Amino acid sequence: MKRVTRDPFGLLGLVLVIIVLGAAIFADVIAPYDPAKIDIINKLQGPSAAHWLGTDQLGRDTLSRIIYGARVAMGIAVFSIGIGAFIGLILGILAGYGPRWLDALLIFFFDSLNAIPLILFALTVIVILGPGTSTLIFVIAVISIPVYGRLVRAQTLSLRRSEFILAEQAMGASLPRIVGIHLLPNVLGPLVILVSMDIPSVVALEAALSYLGLGVKPPTPSWGTILNDGYTSLRSNPALVIAAGIPLVIATLGFTFLGEALRDALDPKLKTRRTP
Repeated sequence: MKRVTRDPFGLLGLVLVIIVLGAAIFADVIAPYDPAKIDIINKLQGPSAAHWLGTDQLGRDTLSRIIYGARVAMGIAVFSIGIGAFIGLILGILAGYGPRWLDALLIFFFDSLNAIPLILFALTVIVILGPGTSTLIFVIAVISIPVYGRLVRAQTLSLRRSEFILAEQAMGASLPRIVGIHLLPNVLGPLVILVSMDIPSVVALEAALSYLGLGVKPPTPSWGTILNDGYTSLRSNPALVIAAGIPLVIATLGFTFLGEALRDALDPKLKTRRTP
């Protein structure tokens, strides 16, 4: 963390990530209004002292909906990527440390998932299962598995012939000990970096599907649905689109900067030389 905070962009990314996560965790405390409360009389109001970011076409407070939208976006991103990374971690270790036939079978599985276009797969699953939060989590988790599985497999293949692994095998160490104590800690670093840099893509995918009406169901607040509401009333209240786009930019920049700083901090080959 010291290396991350020494990097200006890493520090900026950490601050932005803390802001987004803080809004998601403490939405009940921070949000000034109920995000689902309808007030038709005050619909499509501009920014004011009562509503800092104005209101939408149903009179709902935009700031409150954006804050609760952070909880939805982060919840979907964390759960879906967490599931995909966990399954990919297990399959990647099995492919890299297991027999060749298992490696070939898992590589075929990874390639088969990668061959399916992302949007086409997402639309197909949503049409079959119906739009909703659980469907989005399932779609993102499935499409994330081959990415993380291939990364862990490559790391495992490069480590399985390392001197410390061979020494453990010569001393009669068990497979769970080799995997749990030596392989796992060495593959988690690159995996964490990739996960942190994939979160903006997941947030953008969730917002895009929700914008199209294929994601989170109303009245649950989502940054994509807020963008859609702002687009329908763009001429009468352009502030709604701007307010909905700001958190997407903040989340994207924050996790991207933080991921790059973590990569430089954890990989000695990528550490940048710093001038005093």
